[in-house]
Amino acid sequence: MIYRIRTAAPSDEKRIRELFIEMLRTIDPSKDHDGYPEGYLDRFLTGGEDRIYLAEDDNVEAYLSAEVHHEKEDYLYLDDFSVTEKYRSRGIGSALIAAAEAYAGEIGIHDVFLHADKTNISAIRFYDKRGYRIYRDEGHRYLMRKELE
Repeated sequence: MIYRIRTAAPSDEKRIRELFIEMLRTIDPSKDHDGYPEGYLDRFLTGGEDRIYLAEDDNVEAYLSAEVHHEKEDYLYLDDFSVTEKYRSRGIGSALIAAAEAYAGEIGIHDVFLHADKTNISAIRFYDKRGYRIYRDEGHRYLMRKELE
């Protein structure tokens, strides 16, 4: 399968919203999900530091949001991450994470964080294989960290 990774544009908002709902339904199929509030995605789509990375072939099939934080130390936080079901286990998630990590390096950020639910063993393994380590136990989830070189 051939796909390309790119940053999202305002014209991608509808598809990102669809993938977000798909992700929420995967996590909790018994619940009715509202999705993002109006205007939430603007900060990712207007040319600021925050980005959404997309994987597409003919259509957008996956995305990953990356938030730049400037606190005591700068870091990149990987938040919403969704790969449509039929495209899972094909390397798309790894490619999206690699794109976000490359961006962190370009802007001089060396720490990348994300959360993983403790019950999602496959996600924890996935992140561990990509160099993420448990940084802090936060009850029902772990904060995981990767230090970039």
